[in-house]
Amino acid sequence: MRFLYFFLFFSLRLSNRLYFRKRATHNSPRGFLGRTIYVSNHAASFMDPLLVASFRNPIVFFMTRSDIFKPLLKPILWASHMLPIYRQHDGDDTKGKNEEVFKKCSKILFNGRNLLIFGEGFTDDVFIRRLKPVKKGAVRIGFIALEEMNWKKKVYIAAVGCNYSDPNFMRSDVLISTSDKICLNDYKNDFESNPNKVINDLTKLIESKMRLQITHVEDKNWAPFHENVMQLTRKGMNSENYDPKLSLKSRWRYSQNLANWMNEKNLEETEELVGLKEEMDSYFKLLKRFKLKEKYVFEFQTLKGSRIKELSYMILMFPFALIGLIHCFVPYILIKRFTEKTFKRRVFWGSVKMLLGKASMGIFNLPFIFIFYNFIYPSYLVVFAYYLFVIPTCGLIAYLYNRFLVDFRTKGIIQKMDISKIIEKRKALLEKIKHIIPVA
Repeated sequence: MRFLYFFLFFSLRLSNRLYFRKRATHNSPRGFLGRTIYVSNHAASFMDPLLVASFRNPIVFFMTRSDIFKPLLKPILWASHMLPIYRQHDGDDTKGKNEEVFKKCSKILFNGRNLLIFGEGFTDDVFIRRLKPVKKGAVRIGFIALEEMNWKKKVYIAAVGCNYSDPNFMRSDVLISTSDKICLNDYKNDFESNPNKVINDLTKLIESKMRLQITHVEDKNWAPFHENVMQLTRKGMNSENYDPKLSLKSRWRYSQNLANWMNEKNLEETEELVGLKEEMDSYFKLLKRFKLKEKYVFEFQTLKGSRIKELSYMILMFPFALIGLIHCFVPYILIKRFTEKTFKRRVFWGSVKMLLGKASMGIFNLPFIFIFYNFIYPSYLVVFAYYLFVIPTCGLIAYLYNRFLVDFRTKGIIQKMDISKIIEKRKALLEKIKHIIPVA
């Protein structure tokens, strides 16, 4: 394990705990080694490798698009366990360059390490709960490695699913699920007689296993319908509208079951579903027009718009939020503006903000180590504990403080409005969902 990978492996666990409210794994491998090729979906660009590598134990080497391997970045990427993969539009002799990379992959697997490959090859511009076609490269690399080692060691392949409530929403949730392993050695005879068929069949098998690890909405035009049902029922993987009494795994299963039920239906030809979809679209457009969120309507329906929770948080957390504001506001606002201006595709925002925010806040607060030691308390142990734990925690409290403040103000405005018709419309939609969708 190279030093930078080792550092990121542990430090990202803290960053991920701050960024994600709830985290869970399903069927996660326990060992660090394993000679396994993990093939993952690619739902959220840079966020996916950060999570799969830091939330699970296996030491992995990443297959990464070659165009990011700039001369200045190569040492950093090498130290982070990244390997380039060349595509047709990357220039001449991509096949020859990939063969060299595949040899390195074979050596990595021979030594008991693991590979992480994002089988879809690209990420949607906007986060959608679906799986795109999986490419053959992962299976091909596995058999190349077996031929290099004369089939003397066992090489495995497994599917990984990254399930986000929303990767760009801080304090959202994530669950990473891993399938059982497939031993490629079991296909030796079939591979030697017809390699192309075996590679195709195993790729399809990995794709089907990956679908079982995620929520897959077959028709992406109906993805908003799936999300809206989860918002109204509060049972699924929506980032803001969920029942906190439900476990993350049960919400993940609900999201999957809903998608699977939808995939079995001829959606466009089912009048009840088309009508429900149109009514829900109309409801959420109405909320947008009045600058409301579904969570506010739910809370006014159940709690009559009480603001006790927000007020209590703001009173109790004010000193800690102030500390977080002092330490984190400047780097936070600079990174936020830089990211949203530089990266046009929103799918990059969450991961870039987390990584750059982690680095910039760390650098920004370095002088405080010396200030704290010389003017507050002369103990480097206390200083580093403050630097590593208190500053990030107070930064998070300050971030949440702003959210509670927005909610407090918004609820105050809504209290002056008459939203009874919107609440009635919501109740009617829930009754239709229960009547039409059995899994709801």
